[in-house]
Amino acid sequence: MPPRALLPSYRRLFSAPGATAFTLAGLLGRLALSMSGVSLVVLLTERRGSYALAGTVAAAGLVSASIGIPLVGRLVDRYGQARVTVPTTLYLLVPLTALLLCVRLGAPDWTLYLCWASGAAGPNLGGMARARWAHLYRDDPGARHLANSLEQSLDELCFMSGPVLGMLLCTTFAPEAGLITAAVLGSTGGLLFAAQRRTEPPLPEAPSREERRSGSPLRVPGLRVLVLTFLATGMIFGATDITTVAYAEALGHKPAAGLLLGLIAGGSCVAGLAFGLLTPRRAPSVRFLTGAASMAAVLLLPLAAGLGRVGLVPLGAALFAAGTATAPTMVTGMSLIQELVPQRQLNEAMAVAVSGIVVGISAGAALAGTITEHTAPGTGYTLPACAAALALLVALTGRRHLRTPGRRETPEPIVSASV
Repeated sequence: MPPRALLPSYRRLFSAPGATAFTLAGLLGRLALSMSGVSLVVLLTERRGSYALAGTVAAAGLVSASIGIPLVGRLVDRYGQARVTVPTTLYLLVPLTALLLCVRLGAPDWTLYLCWASGAAGPNLGGMARARWAHLYRDDPGARHLANSLEQSLDELCFMSGPVLGMLLCTTFAPEAGLITAAVLGSTGGLLFAAQRRTEPPLPEAPSREERRSGSPLRVPGLRVLVLTFLATGMIFGATDITTVAYAEALGHKPAAGLLLGLIAGGSCVAGLAFGLLTPRRAPSVRFLTGAASMAAVLLLPLAAGLGRVGLVPLGAALFAAGTATAPTMVTGMSLIQELVPQRQLNEAMAVAVSGIVVGISAGAALAGTITEHTAPGTGYTLPACAAALALLVALTGRRHLRTPGRRETPEPIVSASV
């Protein structure tokens, strides 16, 4: 996609006052989140000398986040983004500081689990940014599609750069440097995001008695289908990460694993930006099924490369290609959430979707670790391929719940292309 077509198309999003400010603030917060995991692992392996401890502490945080993020999202829907983001952002500094002190003072291992789990659930800035775009362009489906594509690409950009930045800080300065920087970036980004009040979606009118009884947004059948699909997608991420590191190590090039994983995120980032420029002409449910089918197809490429014991270059090409199907699927899934779930529950619904991905990453990493220990290098790529097939099966089974009747399916043209 030529830059002269790319930049003007995305520039139109930022014509809304305040859009640039909340996007950059949210980017800071997401960068902090993406560098926290690797920074924690480096800190604990350096100061405590145990990969097992680092892995289980990180897993405890993922479990806590999968529960806490939707709860924070529910508070956001009830009280507003700024009123929830400011106190939760400031609160997260407390358990993080406590963790650093416990590591420094040699506190018992259980204190590390307690601190990391207590600070794992923060405001979902990515979901709140998408909610702002949905409000700003509530009457422009084409712009919403473009904005969702941009947000997914920004997520991938953070996933590429965050771990690299965290590793660089921890190895160049001190093992604590990564988490300290993440704390500064995360708190700055969260507070700046909350300060952008003019783009904050207004609170919906007080719900009726019947609406209050509706409870969790998971009562919406379509959201359940999407969450299960995202859970399988998270398994793809977690399993691919572990398998790729093990495969690179088996070839004697473990440092290259970071580059290989960056290629996956790079493929997804490029695909997300390009996908945003296309004019969707099919129903969102059809596009979601197409994306899931594409994921199932391209995940066969790393599997073939791994089983064929190829070198790093062809494996990198296969991983880049595998990443290209992820962003369009995720973009369409987030768009479907905006269509299927009532506006008053949008933040909680997006947080639930993120929790599904988090749980999937944790499960995929654990399963891939077991497979890697007991099989030949590259065999672990079977798990991402199976997870992609599972995502497609779930989407096919629940496809009738993904339909959005009464909506105009064809947005205003952005460029003359079609999906």
